Amino acid sequence: MIKEHACLGPEATFEAGRSLAAILRAGDVIGLIGDLGAGKTLLTQGVAAGLGVPESVRVTSPTFSLINEYAGGRLPMVHVDLYRIEAEAELEHIGFEEILDNSGVSSVEWCEKFPVLPEDHLMVTIGIAGEGSRILSANGTGPRSTAIASAWASALGSTTR
Repeated sequence: MIKEHACLGPEATFEAGRSLAAILRAGDVIGLIGDLGAGKTLLTQGVAAGLGVPESVRVTSPTFSLINEYAGGRLPMVHVDLYRIEAEAELEHIGFEEILDNSGVSSVEWCEKFPVLPEDHLMVTIGIAGEGSRILSANGTGPRSTAIASAWASALGSTTR
């Protein structure tokens, strides 16, 4: 578990995502919690870069498209944004369960709106600590995600418990 890790500037948030990518493997799911502008998409951009998604591919927030898929890296990545989803029943219409059951990594923004993530997922909270500064915390909800959180904390040199 990462109790807290300070990211002083956008580059640090991006690099935290890149370091997380080195630990991820097929089937891993990341739930992202944070206010608007906290850096959920920026962290996901770092994960995509760390997975080797080509720089020519623009990793953007799926707020309006709901789902963005990225290929070309070590693993494919699916980026989902639940911000505009009003009811859990809508998730069936977009094939949410099938989206998470993929051969790559899934990153889900606003996951706290609905209890729909798999039992074992990494929950990352990003708090705004000031102008450009963020505080990351991460918690595993099962054996695989707990191992990810621990390895990520070590990679970041973070305070853990």
